[in-house]
Amino acid sequence: MKNVLEYKGYYTKVEYSAEDKVLHGKIEGINDLVTFECKNAKDVEKEFHTAVDDYLIFCEENNTPPNKPYRGVFNVRINPELHKLAAMEAAMEGITLNQFVAQAVEEKCAHKA
Repeated sequence: MKNVLEYKGYYTKVEYSAEDKVLHGKIEGINDLVTFECKNAKDVEKEFHTAVDDYLIFCEENNTPPNKPYRGVFNVRINPELHKLAAMEAAMEGITLNQFVAQAVEEKCAHKA
């Protein structure tokens, strides 16, 4: 079952509202709020594409650069002891903590690439 869609570099996670009886989503990973909804699964992709296209047109018409999802920068909150162990491991490998974390994420996600 796939509930994550991608279009023009933008992503959404499709969810169902039992209260409203609609499928809905928002563009993930951007500061602007861009949403869509539809009543049946056949229209989900079309509505998401329309939301992205409308967002890009809106930004162009208002001479505003659109937010780009996933800039490659994020904060991670972890247990302080794990933070210490990661920093020490990175130092022993002669790399920065950022490089260590990037390598760990790459290893964990390698099967998806």
